[in-house]
Amino acid sequence: MYDHAMAVKVAILGASGYTGAELLRLCAGHPDFEVAYATADTHAGTRAADLYPSVAGAYPSLTFERYDPAAARRMDLVFCALPHGESQHIVPELKSQVGPIVDLAADFRLHDPALYPVWYGEAHHHPELLAEAAFGIPELFRDDLGGAALIAAAGCYVTAAALGLAPFVRSGAIETQGVIVDAASGVSGAGRGLKPTTQFGTVNEDFVAYGLLDHRHTPEIEQATGAQVLFTPHLAPMTRGILATCYARPAAGRPLTTSAALDVLRETYASEPFVVVSETSPSTKATLGSNCAHLSARVDPRTGWLVVLAALDNLVKGASGQAVQCANLALGLLETTGLPLVGVYP
Repeated sequence: MYDHAMAVKVAILGASGYTGAELLRLCAGHPDFEVAYATADTHAGTRAADLYPSVAGAYPSLTFERYDPAAARRMDLVFCALPHGESQHIVPELKSQVGPIVDLAADFRLHDPALYPVWYGEAHHHPELLAEAAFGIPELFRDDLGGAALIAAAGCYVTAAALGLAPFVRSGAIETQGVIVDAASGVSGAGRGLKPTTQFGTVNEDFVAYGLLDHRHTPEIEQATGAQVLFTPHLAPMTRGILATCYARPAAGRPLTTSAALDVLRETYASEPFVVVSETSPSTKATLGSNCAHLSARVDPRTGWLVVLAALDNLVKGASGQAVQCANLALGLLETTGLPLVGVYP
C-alpha cells in the first residue's frame, strides 16, 4: 500500500504516444504522482516538451529514454502505454518488483487465452497472468481493483458500450443475445503513428465503418457486458471522442419504458462521480478533456427496442484517465484524485 507521506514515483512506458502524452498531462495535475521515468524507444533522447509542447509547463526538461528494466524497477507505479503485444514481454519480469502496473493495451484484458489467436492473430505468451489481471472499468469492477498488482485498463469502445449496457444485463432487463453496438471514434483512437487511413486528407469530410464483423474489441465488449454483441466501429472526422449507440431487446415478460430505462442507469451510477446520466442525448464535445462518461437511454414503444447512448473522451475516460482512476484505487488513494470532472468547451 502506498505511503501517503511520499510522492508516488511513476513510470510511463511508451510515453510518446497519444495515451502516453495524456498520462503526462494527467499526472502533472495529480498531487501524489511524480513522473520519474518516461520511455519512448523511437524518440529516445527527445525532450517531451519538444514532441508535445502542450506539456512544456510541467515537464521542461523531461527526456524520453529507452526502456531499461532496472530503471523501471525503481518505480512505485508503472503505466504501460505500449502497442498491443509489447506488455506481455515486460510485465512478467516487473510484476513482483514494482508497485501496481496498469496496462492500457489489450495484452491482459481477455480472461480466456483461446481468444487471443482468434482476435489478435497470435497466442498469448503468458496466459497464466490473465486470471491475475483486474479488468479496469472501476464503475463495474471496482471490487477487483483495490490493491491490484496488475490492471488491464479497458479500451475506449469497450468502456462506452459496457457502461451503457452492463446495468441492463446485470438487472436482467434485456435479452443478452443479438445486442448491437454501433460506435464512432475520433482519429486519435488510432494512435499517433502515421497511417494512410488516418491522414487529414483521408479523414476530413469522411465517415466510414471499419473492422466489419471482426473488430478485435468485440470479445472484450462481450466479456465486460455479459452479452453477445454485433459491434460495428466507425471513424469520425474529429480528434477525440467516442459515441456508442447500443440496441437491445427487453427481456421476455419485462417490458421497458424510457423512464424505467433511465432509472436503471441512474440507480446504477447514483454514486459514481465520473458518470453523468441525463435525458439529453450525449455529446462527445461535452466530454472533451474530462474523465466523465455521459449516458442516456430511450425505449421505442413502436418497435420495443431499447437504445442506450454513451459518450466519452477516448483518451481520458477511454484510456489514460481511466488508467489513473484504476491506479488511484490500487494505491488506496481517493479515486477522483487528479482527474478532471469538467470538459473543455467550446
